[in-house]
Amino acid sequence: MGKVLKPSENRLGKRGGFIFSMESFCEKYKLPIWAAAAAVLLGLPLLGLSQYLIRIFIMIGIYSMLALGLNLLTGYTGQVSLGHAGFFAIGAYVSSLMSINLGCSFIISFIAGALITALCGFLLGLPTMRLSGSYLTIVTLGFGEIVKMVLLNWTDVTNGPMGLKNIPKPNLFGMDLTLANSGLYYLMLLLVLLVSVVCVVLIRSKTGRAFIAIKDDELAATMMGIRTSRFKILSFAFSAGIAGLAGAFYAPVISFIDPNTFVFDVSTLIISIVILGGMGTMRGMYLGAAILIAFPEVARFLMDWRFVVYGLVLVVMMRFRPQGLLGWKSQMPYKLPKLTRIALEERKAQRAAEA
Repeated sequence: MGKVLKPSENRLGKRGGFIFSMESFCEKYKLPIWAAAAAVLLGLPLLGLSQYLIRIFIMIGIYSMLALGLNLLTGYTGQVSLGHAGFFAIGAYVSSLMSINLGCSFIISFIAGALITALCGFLLGLPTMRLSGSYLTIVTLGFGEIVKMVLLNWTDVTNGPMGLKNIPKPNLFGMDLTLANSGLYYLMLLLVLLVSVVCVVLIRSKTGRAFIAIKDDELAATMMGIRTSRFKILSFAFSAGIAGLAGAFYAPVISFIDPNTFVFDVSTLIISIVILGGMGTMRGMYLGAAILIAFPEVARFLMDWRFVVYGLVLVVMMRFRPQGLLGWKSQMPYKLPKLTRIALEERKAQRAAEA
């Protein structure tokens, strides 16, 4: 007689039992796990870390936000973008120009950078709403290069290849936020939390369910009455807005930006984080950003080859684990109800007795 598989082994094989147990453990103790993670993150500056290490953690947070935004577009809606460096640049330049030339406060320039970038994402979504696959990828790649060329040649506004320098640090409630007082670090934590909450609320809403339906089967979603074009544009706008928000925060952290800061390699890094962590998951974005941002610092001897390594990571992940490091939850079978498990056990015992 054939072997009756356990619920956790239906599709994943023997290793499914371990994965299912891990997921059950995380679900059962998720509140203590999140509380411990929050305590560690809040207490890091109190450990006397150098400004260099604090800056690395800030960069991990910034790229986590970028990955969360791209994940809405790629992981949940199924639209691949290789031009997110362009949205990143728009948010950084808009907020910086408003701070330097208009003397706007950080909050105003920060919000303006995110909103204008979201508008650019909306406008890009209009001509691409009927595109998918490689065609969409090529269009977004071209968009990123167009943004870079505009920044290089619009010298009256962007200062061209000389870039923007002496970008003011954020000032909230009369206090300058810097690396020295860890203000930028805690602001980064607040922004990552804000973006994460927005993504969770969006994904669990009707709009988020429409995104997922479009990714699973666009034709079926259309037949069910979902206006796929509208939701694709919304996905572009939300994804671009989050990238612009990350750019508006990135500029004062670095204090200097130029067009070469937002090259195609940045888009490659963001998509690498999404694929490595696990498309269609949020927790994978944090892990992917931590690994790929910390990697150049740990392996400095591979600094010149880091994008070769990123490419190899993409190839290996797409071949052997396309769901990503933490993307296994979406591939797991649901745990069967108790009565169903009892019935399976009784059937197994009956077959054993008949044999």
